Amino acid sequence: MTLIKSISGIRGTIGGRIEEGLNPVTTVKFVAAYATFIRQNTRQTSNKIVVGRDARISGSMVKHIVIGTLTGMGFDVVDLDLATTPTTEIAVAEENACGGIIITASHNPKQWNALKLLNERGEFLTAEDGEAVLNIAEAEDFSFADVNVLGKVFPNDTYNKKHIDSVLNLELVDVDAIRAARLHVAIDAVNSVGGIIIPQLLHALGVEKITELNCEPHGNFSHNPEPLPENLQDISRIVREEKADVAFVVDPDVDRLAIVCENGDMFGEEYTLVAISDYVLSRTPGNTVSNLSSSRALRDVTLKYGCRYNASAVGEVNAVAMMKETQAVIGGEGNGGVIYPPAHYGRDALVGIALFLTHLAKKNMKASELRTIYPAYFISKQKIELTPGINIDSILNDVKRRFASCEITDTDGVKIDFPNKWVHLRKSNTEPIIRIYSEAQTMQEAEKLGNELIQIIKEIA
Repeated sequence: MTLIKSISGIRGTIGGRIEEGLNPVTTVKFVAAYATFIRQNTRQTSNKIVVGRDARISGSMVKHIVIGTLTGMGFDVVDLDLATTPTTEIAVAEENACGGIIITASHNPKQWNALKLLNERGEFLTAEDGEAVLNIAEAEDFSFADVNVLGKVFPNDTYNKKHIDSVLNLELVDVDAIRAARLHVAIDAVNSVGGIIIPQLLHALGVEKITELNCEPHGNFSHNPEPLPENLQDISRIVREEKADVAFVVDPDVDRLAIVCENGDMFGEEYTLVAISDYVLSRTPGNTVSNLSSSRALRDVTLKYGCRYNASAVGEVNAVAMMKETQAVIGGEGNGGVIYPPAHYGRDALVGIALFLTHLAKKNMKASELRTIYPAYFISKQKIELTPGINIDSILNDVKRRFASCEITDTDGVKIDFPNKWVHLRKSNTEPIIRIYSEAQTMQEAEKLGNELIQIIKEIA
């Protein structure tokens, strides 16, 4: 059993003894700590917290514990039940709520679940706020409400439509152009909440034909839920067989978006943000942001429009902070996470789909042709499992010494920049691993660079 307590939230495998996994006792402890933090810090007077969940098997069980704990702490709960992460974020703002909890382990397999914690703006807690919640939980410094002030539960199933309507109302989403293109779109929703809302969105956007794969939201994921090429062979085959124009693949909580071209080739998860940013910048030039592990292609596209690109530390909250600081018009992360401020400050696959389809329709190109207009970079994503006793800080410091003659960025792990390639090493916030991302002008070069660093890490460890 695994339990990871970090500033990004609480994530673990279901079951086990206390402090070994994400079990009912652990869930109560951290939800009570979060509620205490919100009570101490919120400026809202609504006394409401929004709760949504993805469709994984443990979701209903965890939701009932979360809601019971929140009402036991004296908060009213707006219960969205099955809802995407961006839908829940939007609901927090719309409800003028004090915060929100999304019950999802994102791209992790079905045995995992997690609590993603939101502030009153519907955005993830900052590192400082997350640390405060962890400290409250560690000290068990919380007190439950007495019987006269227990919270109430308010089920609300209206936010899928509200979310879709908000996407349709975005100025750069052109429903008429999408409808005129008479597109055939396939979707793989990996048996989670995307299977509910994405087909509804596509219909509303005027897509002529929709082919659904794994859209039944039962939580028994039909394949590894991380939208990487090796997990997407079925949708790739269906796109070719059904002669679809494009396919979209989302993760279980629908904040990441992968695209498959009409020939079954991957558009490239890194290029989701690149292509959408190209469209946004062509209409509304401005600054862009992605994280240190994202492709240089966004930087190149941004410079093409005479605008400024900035790299943030990995993590949505860090990208959002830099986007606000630099007044970026578009940003996100290279894992298919698109953050578009006119919608809201959160990764949102629905927004990504609508903007990409508008871009595709206006360009009047095949998806594979559109992909070729962007700079050709290849990124290798590898990882090393962590074992007890490994001193990550010591390893990263040793790596920095070995590459002292290169351009080094150490705001988040260690990134080493070479003239035509880079490699980034960092400890994951959500899994017990070190991630090694490397990018070059060929996949062979990128993989070779990543493998070289893996060997160095093994030697040091």
